[in-house]
Amino acid sequence: MPVTKITFNLSTKFLFYSLIFESPKFSTMNWRIAVIPATLIPIIIIMIQFDIKAEDVFAIGIIPFTLAALAFMTKLGLQGLKLAYIARSFLGPFDSIKRLTAMRIGSEFIKFTTPMFVGAEFAVIYYMKKRGVQTSKASWVALLDIVTEVFAGGVLSILAGIFALLNGAYLVAAVVLGTSVTVTTLWIVLFFLSSKRTFQVPKVFAILITKFGKERGEKYLEQTNGYIEEVCTMSRENLGSPKSKKVFTVGFITSIISWLFYGLSFLIIANSVGYAVEFFESTMAVMGANAIGNLPITVGGSGLAEFGIVAYLNNLDPFNFVIPEEGLEWNAVIGWRIATYYVPIAVTWVLLVKLALSKISKTEAT
Repeated sequence: MPVTKITFNLSTKFLFYSLIFESPKFSTMNWRIAVIPATLIPIIIIMIQFDIKAEDVFAIGIIPFTLAALAFMTKLGLQGLKLAYIARSFLGPFDSIKRLTAMRIGSEFIKFTTPMFVGAEFAVIYYMKKRGVQTSKASWVALLDIVTEVFAGGVLSILAGIFALLNGAYLVAAVVLGTSVTVTTLWIVLFFLSSKRTFQVPKVFAILITKFGKERGEKYLEQTNGYIEEVCTMSRENLGSPKSKKVFTVGFITSIISWLFYGLSFLIIANSVGYAVEFFESTMAVMGANAIGNLPITVGGSGLAEFGIVAYLNNLDPFNFVIPEEGLEWNAVIGWRIATYYVPIAVTWVLLVKLALSKISKTEAT
């Protein structure tokens, strides 16, 4: 069986080790809480640049704001239900649907506090490992969960890029398509290649790990390569089976629906401030903004998502700060960002600490 080396981001590798092999230290997560205030900087700059006052944002109204936040939480809830469905389909009823759903929602906190929205899958793996699931099986479930999510989001983002291209927003389309096509292709290719090849940690990283980690590094390297090999084995055993095809299809459809609720969240906010936008246009705008937010520049896509959505709706350069001050776009965008980022980040943190990072009692374990 051919062996292929797969590239890992170093920060992701560190998180993988800390979550899978060790008990997570709350100090490790404290820096994530510390970066949240930093994500406010782009919003503060926007408010100063375009003379937006707090009352302009409050003009959205409590009901539209709450509905938008609920729409986004519904998106996360669907992601949680999808993970529960995938996990129980392959692993049996090892845990309740309620707990698996809540845990998956909580894992989104990690995505909110990292560039490119990565990391949630490692919290999922760690949680299932605590529940007695083998790391390789937990990794397979997490992989299938993230691939269906990325594939669904990628399809909609690519559609958003094509829509922008047809409307003459060439630079916006180039950024959206460039990001979404790259990310989607990478995940899908690696996913399906895992059933054909056995991946290993790249040699350059292996050398660094053994050099600086000494015996502990060698242990991590050996374990990681072992887990990756087991995941690839599970891919060969499961991919192509009727069961896997069904689970993948259901997961993909569920992910599409969840992304549509993301579009609904902006539609509610925009219409509440008098900015006329249709559901399709709203969905395309948030998916375009999501693709731009995937650029590894800021934590949680802060600033990128805000300018991305305005650029998409106005056919502008997404990196051009000279945007018309007239109109109600910024009110809607800032309100939308608060409802779909800062509100959920508080909820997901509570669930992450309560479920993924908490100890499992003997009663729960049995």
